[in-house]
Amino acid sequence: MTQNDEEIIKSFTSLGLSDQKAKETLKNAAVTKTLLCILNEVRGVQLSDGSGILLYHLATKIKPQIAHHLPLIVKYIVSNKLDSTLRVDKAIEFALAHINSINTDELEKYCGVGIIVTPEEIEKAVEKLITESKNELIEKRYRFNTGPLMQKVRAQFPWADGKAVKSEVDIQVLDLLGPKTDEDLTPISKTDKKAGKVSVTDNKKPKVVTKVEQPVDGVASRGLTILDVMKKVNFHAPGENYKTDGYVVTENTHKLLQEHLKITGGKVRTRFPPEPNGILHIGHAKAININFGYAAANNGVCFLRYDDTNPEKEEEKFFTGIKDMVTWLGYTPYKITHSSDYFDQLYLWAVELIRKGLAYVCHQTADEMKGFNPQPSPWRDRPIEESLQLFEDMKNGKIDEGAATLRMKVTLEEGKLDPVAYRVRFIPHHRTGDKWCIYPTYDYTHCLCDSIENITHSLCTKEFQSRRSSYYWLCNALNIYCPVQWEYGRLNINYTVVSKRKIAKLISEGIVKDWDDPRLFTLTALRRRGFPSEAINNFCAQLGVTGAQSTVDPSMLEAFVRDHLNITAPRRMVVLDPLKVVIGNYPHKNLISVPVPNFPNKLELGNHNVTFDRVIYIEKNDFMEKGSKGYRRLTRDQPVGLRHAGYTLEVTDIKKDTSNEVVEVVCRCVEVDKATTKPKAFIHWVSHPQEVEVRLYSSLFNHKNPEDPNEVPGGFLTDCNSNSLKVVKSFADKSISSAKVFDKFQFERIGFFSVDPDSNVDKLVLNQTVGLKEDAGK
Repeated sequence: MTQNDEEIIKSFTSLGLSDQKAKETLKNAAVTKTLLCILNEVRGVQLSDGSGILLYHLATKIKPQIAHHLPLIVKYIVSNKLDSTLRVDKAIEFALAHINSINTDELEKYCGVGIIVTPEEIEKAVEKLITESKNELIEKRYRFNTGPLMQKVRAQFPWADGKAVKSEVDIQVLDLLGPKTDEDLTPISKTDKKAGKVSVTDNKKPKVVTKVEQPVDGVASRGLTILDVMKKVNFHAPGENYKTDGYVVTENTHKLLQEHLKITGGKVRTRFPPEPNGILHIGHAKAININFGYAAANNGVCFLRYDDTNPEKEEEKFFTGIKDMVTWLGYTPYKITHSSDYFDQLYLWAVELIRKGLAYVCHQTADEMKGFNPQPSPWRDRPIEESLQLFEDMKNGKIDEGAATLRMKVTLEEGKLDPVAYRVRFIPHHRTGDKWCIYPTYDYTHCLCDSIENITHSLCTKEFQSRRSSYYWLCNALNIYCPVQWEYGRLNINYTVVSKRKIAKLISEGIVKDWDDPRLFTLTALRRRGFPSEAINNFCAQLGVTGAQSTVDPSMLEAFVRDHLNITAPRRMVVLDPLKVVIGNYPHKNLISVPVPNFPNKLELGNHNVTFDRVIYIEKNDFMEKGSKGYRRLTRDQPVGLRHAGYTLEVTDIKKDTSNEVVEVVCRCVEVDKATTKPKAFIHWVSHPQEVEVRLYSSLFNHKNPEDPNEVPGGFLTDCNSNSLKVVKSFADKSISSAKVFDKFQFERIGFFSVDPDSNVDKLVLNQTVGLKEDAGK
């Protein structure tokens, strides 16, 4: 610790902070800077008891946009006009609403300066409330929640001292009930809690979080929805943009916010702005849920805006694919827009920036502008008229691609100097055709489109935090409404890649078939594999909204899928690897129908009938000639039960081919109730089956981080699992024959499966979605 640090700590302790608290404060550069400014303001002033702590409170709460009001608020604290944290907080709130100038009379009224609440007033108010709750107090005694009583007193006397209110309530409760008895001090039993009795802990205020803790057993709570999460997120209210940290306030801010509120009616407006140059992936599902979810949780609206500023990579299938996935997840856009809708306005604003000397035409190449320490552009200070003419030439196609760009005079947080606003591209646009040969960049377009659409909350992933300064700078430079940008951590999944470029490479190399290959984590791939949209939304809700990046294993998502399908996917019997079984003593003259419940735990949801006959098929691994230790299924000496049929099988003969492989097992059947040896297991089976194609999937990559050169030095293509897809010809009960594309089933003892779009009238194809929790191997 330097001598200067020691002096700062000493000055902090002079305000009443403990030595430990002073040292902790020193670690926070922003609070330290503000507190030193405050100490400079009060140099030579004798502080009254408690005012030093209030000055510290001010330093921790004040926003940068009202730093110029700091001396005034300090003056009010030192003069004891702001004599509580409540009054200081109200002063900050008032200053945020009056950034340009403060009327001191209105400030004092807002903060209750001079209002004194006497002990007698508090006593009378408490006494009245205690009388109203007397019977309940006597019944519950010290388990009664006094919190609401104190809140009512504070509502009546907002400037009353909180400690005085609590003390008066405690005294009057003691006077009514007397000292606590042994029974009062005995903790409430768990049984009583379950019965609905009130406990001391029931009275604690719930902790509001936006990141939901994972239970000890590793299985997330499935009841949580994205609306539950987004209702707890502490974002600003529409029109109160200026109250957020880092928001830049100008002399026109309040006027622009008032105009904005007239247009929106004070409603929340968000947007989901994907680039239409690829298919959405699981990370986009989180973005969709956050943007649409926050709007829905606050009775607002959400736009779907295609950020179509890169014509060379845009295709119609990506536009339709994005909309389909948003709809599939259960959301309806308030309006579908395109960045290209605003190309004319964006161009006019670019001209305005040049006229203001805030943008210029530059001839540095892309390579020369790369990195964090490139050489400053030699054209940064070129004459305004020259840049105007050159920008006009760029628009009219007189300048080659790469020969010129329009750059903005602003430095990003990451140190990047003068980001590009426009570049030349001689490529027809998907919507505007050949009208333009210059196209705006994300850095230029994003915030301006947000402003045009009067977005209240521009929600984006953490990597865009470095663009926040240019976001605010650009809106204010053009004197237009400026939304607030909020960032959250992006979602990553292990054992996969989601980069559009890398997925395209997997497709071109023939490793996967297309963007919807079920081994990928694009949304179309997950839908094709059979993942329900509800499960994906619940998964996103469980992740919550935090600034931390989320990296999870696929098993976490699969747990939500499994839970959802367990209550929605009807059961069917399908044999993946069939072995023929002939029942030598088949007890019926002809085949019979056996009723099988669609949902064993919900019999009211009906049955389907399966055929039972002399010849059935079971899984090959459900038979061993001689069973190993712990093996519970059919062997030469061990019977097994047939699910739903009411029979057990006992082996009487085994038939093999020339390679000594078992091709048929002959059995005798015995009714379960009459069997002398009870079966240790019951297996699934089919008779008179329909042949189906079943696709079994495992991880596409061998390593958790296939893009990490430390784990995979040869690159992600070398890490592909050659056994990630296995196609088998299987036998299914014919009750599945009428299934439609994307219908989902639970194959008994195997897992969950979904009908693939490759299915036709002659062939039914099913994709493995996820396996069962239980190990079906015993």
